[in-house]
Amino acid sequence: MLKTAARRLLDRLPELTDELVSRVRENDQAYRAVVPLDEHWKNTHEGLKVGITAILQARRDRRDLQFAEQTARRRAEQGLPMDSLQRMYRLSAQVTWNGFIDLVAHDDPGDMAALLRTATHVWHAIDRQAIVAADAYRRRESELLGRSAERVNALIDALLAGSAEPGLVRRAAAALDLPERGRYAVVTMRLPVRSDHETESPRPDNVGAMRMMWRLRTDCEVAVVCLGEAGLDELCEKLGPMLGGVAGVGPVVDGLAELGSARRLAELAMRTSVGEGPEIARLDRTLPSVLVLCQPEISRHLTTGVLGPVLALDTADREVLLGTLEAWLRCEGSAARAAGRLYCHRNTVFNRIRRIEQLTGRSFARPLDIVELALALDAVRLLAVA
Repeated sequence: MLKTAARRLLDRLPELTDELVSRVRENDQAYRAVVPLDEHWKNTHEGLKVGITAILQARRDRRDLQFAEQTARRRAEQGLPMDSLQRMYRLSAQVTWNGFIDLVAHDDPGDMAALLRTATHVWHAIDRQAIVAADAYRRRESELLGRSAERVNALIDALLAGSAEPGLVRRAAAALDLPERGRYAVVTMRLPVRSDHETESPRPDNVGAMRMMWRLRTDCEVAVVCLGEAGLDELCEKLGPMLGGVAGVGPVVDGLAELGSARRLAELAMRTSVGEGPEIARLDRTLPSVLVLCQPEISRHLTTGVLGPVLALDTADREVLLGTLEAWLRCEGSAARAAGRLYCHRNTVFNRIRRIEQLTGRSFARPLDIVELALALDAVRLLAVA
């Protein structure tokens, strides 16, 4: 009786396929995001056909387990979560069994009792497919996401390069044991010049509640930081003892897919420091300097237009005035503090400030003029080493 019903159920394959695909995609965002609809429908149609046909075949001729293995490997490659694959098999069992029930109840209601006695056979067959699929998925995932240092580094590099492809992000999250969505930051650290006998101290993987993963590149080290509940202040505090040079800290982002942007902004922040360090340059505290770096042509025009007369002076005179301007800005307009930094009398600072005003035509009493002077000074300092 079951074989007779299976032959008739094959005529309803398109209808069963529509129902199963609809139920899977309606309740599983991962399927919608990872598996194209056309591929999903064709695979489901073939899977139902192979599964129902298996009831009519001898065990040695059955292809359902082989098909389940092939499908599972494909879903692992696409980055579909294992839970989604297993839910699909449970729904497949429901749709297939309900198809048998509806068909027999409509055409041969007297055979319903006999059909119910075969339920174990149908559900067991689909359970076997699910078990084979799970095993194949894990094997393929292990091949793709081996926890070797090379594979982990490749995944981190792909994320830092800006790859936001959903399958890759899911695979990276699984391999790195990190959440896809969460609070992340990227740190870039300029490699200091070292003598032959100096060696780099190891970077810790975990600092407090934060988790760090470091990558060594040609000119800098890069860390992906899973912040948890920590903020940038806490991150910078923990970075302090690790500093061997200048570090750049980008913004907090909301997931692994945004690490590429965070890395680029961290590098820009790092470039705002022209010294040897140790120093931490945070993007949120160096935005004017970052703007200067991002617009070098405009910044050069700004330099010429604002500080041109100062830059035209002889080297010694020019450096005295630029140094005084920088000290005054860093000391928030305090001539006394700037004098202490410059080892001169505060009246000397006032005299130099007045001279800068005369040469540039800008006034330190006008906020917009101070903005221009500060940006122009940044351009002089940063573009000279760009």
